[in-house]
Amino acid sequence: MRNPTTILRTFGGNVRDARLKLDLTQEELAGRCGLDFRQIGFIERGEINPTLKTIHKICKGLACTSNHLFRGL
Repeated sequence: MRNPTTILRTFGGNVRDARLKLDLTQEELAGRCGLDFRQIGFIERGEINPTLKTIHKICKGLACTSNHLFRGL
């Protein structure tokens, strides 16, 4: 079983990679998701554990599936 910190960092890195592929800032992604831009930063750095609702919002904002964000886990 993977360390919870590793899981959060991997997930966050996947969010960051997807955001950068769309050439979005954290602020732009946050606007698309209806989230605070600081929350996006916390998630990308693996500092918080997002809820399923938040993950769903991020997937919609990035126009991707949750499978894409959970790859490597």
